[in-house]
Amino acid sequence: MKFHCLKHVFFEGPENFENWALSNGHTFKTTNAYENQFPENESYDVLVLMGGPMSANDVHLDWLQKEKRIIEQAISKHKKVIGVCLGAQLMASALGARVYKNHEKEIGWFPVYLTEDAKKNNLWNTFHDSFNVFHWHGETFDLPQGCTHLLQSEACLHQAFSFNEQMLGFQFHMEGTQQSLIQMMENSRSEMTSGKYIQEESMIRTLTEKLTDPTTVLFNKILDRFFQ
Repeated sequence: MKFHCLKHVFFEGPENFENWALSNGHTFKTTNAYENQFPENESYDVLVLMGGPMSANDVHLDWLQKEKRIIEQAISKHKKVIGVCLGAQLMASALGARVYKNHEKEIGWFPVYLTEDAKKNNLWNTFHDSFNVFHWHGETFDLPQGCTHLLQSEACLHQAFSFNEQMLGFQFHMEGTQQSLIQMMENSRSEMTSGKYIQEESMIRTLTEKLTDPTTVLFNKILDRFFQ
């Protein structure tokens, strides 16, 4: 398969997405959506959407509106689409759901919990009922019509969703390496205000060193199943 990844800022890249794709014999190309670098519809099989500090509701960003149209085209052409954080919010928006400010910011390592629907889903039913992932978001989305609600956390109800076997959206970051997650933090410190679900930098660094590798193992299993 041919993967095409859209980045929204320089410091949030595909990392484990690309590692998995290349190790499984696929091709992987990354371009910068914020520089209006978009693929032709015939040039890819899978669209990968990364995170970023902007909002899916930023109508003044012309490139972001163009990206939404790219996503809509990918959906209509029955291509696979997978996104994280802002990417998942853009997917939800393209499917007609509302994106809005969450009641809490969620920054750091916190557990997500399988929904009852996820426990019946072949993609998830062999996972533990909860596992820790890295979060960095202040917005959330309503569950798009026809989608399956997969994961939730204490701070945010809609953490992951799927649409048939075509789309998979994550509010959190399983794609990051230790280096890339620390880079995300170092470029986004202004968002680390006080809050119930905002960890101190020292704790994030400690947990990132401890939890990134086992999270990558889980992420690879998810990709194995989604693209089988």
